[in-house]
Parts: sequence; structure tokens; C-alpha cells
Amino acid sequence: MFTGSVEDRLAIRELNDTYGDGVVLMDKDIWGSVWADDATWDLMGIELAGREAIVEMWLGAMSNYEKVSFSCVPSSIEIDGDTATARCQTQEVLKAKDGSTRMIGGLYTDRLAKRDGAWVYTHRAFEIIAEFRPEEG
Repeated sequence: MFTGSVEDRLAIRELNDTYGDGVVLMDKDIWGSVWADDATWDLMGIELAGREAIVEMWLGAMSNYEKVSFSCVPSSIEIDGDTATARCQTQEVLKAKDGSTRMIGGLYTDRLAKRDGAWVYTHRAFEIIAEFRPEEG
């Protein structure tokens, strides 16, 4: 479901796009800019708290990859004043430094807040919905 002003929904979609751009460019400043300072991230059961810890963990994970293709499709954005909930489906192709490849379909379930006029993630939970490793057939 999509509720709230078109302006706010567009800003959240652009936040998702900025997140994805940071992943593809492997740019910690772009990727880190979308998180609230006090954000939390549930990465498949690993709980992280605070933007600094979130970015540090992401950098460690990304260090295993040579290239990453990332895209996302918002499937729900529901705005309530200066807070929102959202879901975003992702498609990722990850080329590891060891030459292996992973293809992942995932789902983010998000809470967001509008702070100082800009939307940021206050909580993201990620789960893998489907995964394929071409080497395994």
C-alpha cells in the first residue's frame, strides 16, 4: 500500500535509490548517508545499532566482493506525519573476489523518519527470499 504525500513518497523512493547507488559504487559515504545516527539494522538476525556500527559492518561485508549490481523496487510506503514504514524488494548480483557469483532476491522491511527535512532509515530488516549460485547449477 502507498499512502502519504507524493512528495514524501518520492523522497523515500530516492532514499532507496541512493542506498542502491552506494552499494553499486561501493561508496561508504553515499551508502552511510541514508541512515539515522541512531538507526538499527537487522541483517538476517544480526542486530546492529548506530550508523557507525552499521557502516563498519557493511564495509567488512563489501570487502569480499569485486563488483555488485543492486536494484530495488518499493512495494509499500506508508507515511504517518514524520514517520513511515516501507517494504522494498531487491535483486542483487554479487561477484566475489574468489570468482564466485551469488544472485539474491531480498526484502527490506523499513521504518523511516523525516529529520531536518530529509527522510532517513531508523530501522531496516533484511531477509533473503531467494538465492541462486550459478556455479552450483
